[in-house]
Amino acid sequence: MKADYSNKATNEEIRERFDKDTERFSNLQTGQQTTIDAPLTMELCTEAARYANPQAKELLDIGCGAGNYTLKMLSKIPDLNCVLNDLSLPMLQKAEERVAPQTTGKVTLIQGDMRNLNLEADRFDIILAAATLHHLRDDDDWELMFNKIYKALKPGGSFWVSDFICHHSEAINKLFEDKYTSYLESLGGVEYREKVWAYVRYEDTPRSLNYQLALLGKVGFSQIDVLHKNSCFAAFGAIK
Repeated sequence: MKADYSNKATNEEIRERFDKDTERFSNLQTGQQTTIDAPLTMELCTEAARYANPQAKELLDIGCGAGNYTLKMLSKIPDLNCVLNDLSLPMLQKAEERVAPQTTGKVTLIQGDMRNLNLEADRFDIILAAATLHHLRDDDDWELMFNKIYKALKPGGSFWVSDFICHHSEAINKLFEDKYTSYLESLGGVEYREKVWAYVRYEDTPRSLNYQLALLGKVGFSQIDVLHKNSCFAAFGAIK
């Protein structure tokens, strides 16, 4: 039986929240402070991409936000052609404003739901997805996206993810939720903790690291690696 996600936020509601928070997300220290080890996972994902595809020319950043991951990628492989996707138009505009001066390559904006991306086969050397896949809902959504990403990569291209995750065991899920709760309290106290958990529970439907690694294999990836895991967050990816 399929899970019921009718009590979860709509894309429109998620978009509206991000539309209002563009400036904060333009700063890694404030925009991604709710993500444990955010600077480390960004470094690892982009370094993995550089090692896997040092001659890359074509980049797709899914759920690009204000462009932090693309900027970090351009600091390692300059002058990429960058396709930036996000639900939020203000986020995309901020990303373009920041990214365009850093590359001689073409910058293309695609506003909209990642599930509706119409991607040319074998086009991209690198695909990044940071803190975005957890908005996917049922298994069909997840399989659709992973298939779409696999097909859009050139042979030898790579896909790198940094995201919020859950765990299969109820006990282990509770363990890491408690650890994340303590982390949020250390950032901003009880009020901040409650604010973050409120939108996480309303907006997010994460899958476990094991689920996503298995799905990478199912859609065709054979070189699959975990870069980092800490509490409710993981960085991982695969090479086609």
